[in-house]
Amino acid sequence: MSAEAPAPSDRSVVVDSLGVGLATGAYGVSFGAIGTASGLSILQTCVLSLLMFSGASQFAFAGVVASGGNPFTGAVTAALLGSRNSFYGLGLAPRLRVHGWRRLLAAQLVIDESTAMGVARETDRHARIGFYVTGASIFVLWNAMTFVGALAGNAMGDPRTYGLDAAVGAAFLALLWPRLTAWPQRVVAVVGALVAIGVVPLTPAGAPIIIGGAVAVALGLWVTRRSSEDELTASLEHPERGEP
Repeated sequence: MSAEAPAPSDRSVVVDSLGVGLATGAYGVSFGAIGTASGLSILQTCVLSLLMFSGASQFAFAGVVASGGNPFTGAVTAALLGSRNSFYGLGLAPRLRVHGWRRLLAAQLVIDESTAMGVARETDRHARIGFYVTGASIFVLWNAMTFVGALAGNAMGDPRTYGLDAAVGAAFLALLWPRLTAWPQRVVAVVGALVAIGVVPLTPAGAPIIIGGAVAVALGLWVTRRSSEDELTASLEHPERGEP
């Protein structure tokens, strides 16, 4: 019989969280360059990172503005993309247990990566460490690199040349995939991703993520319902299986 893996230490959680923070925060340089290239000033670009602090929403807003769209449309698209963070917050609240004005500070750090590093932990203590270290490190580095990218502007060339465009997706996929332990979960994730990719040429900036996410949620609910019905049917046909 193999021995159980030792529980992670506080140090290991911090190291893992900082690794995600460095990989993700460095991509802020791309937004800085894209923000100024889309017509935003350096100040406007940096304020977006400070206050909005949601990469997908920021890129969606800059993309709409750069394509000649109305800033209000860009803001709506960014808000729709950022709405998922509200659901993250609801799931994290019982583990973070923050109250009063501290909720405002914690809410600013609720993003994909910090949520993943929080909910993946077995204990509330490690959940808090993972959440805060990941969120704070990304916030600091993202904003610093946004400023660097905004200053450099077009002089940097295309940020994808440095491979930074893959950092956010790779970091989040590395966190997400191990949690998809059953084939139905992975099918739902893949279908959602394929739908989002497929509608890119047909929809405005930001919409593919919303559409793909909606399809994934609907499919996930259907799969869960079917699984529950199958289990109920099996228990009725073979009641002895439910006996101890």
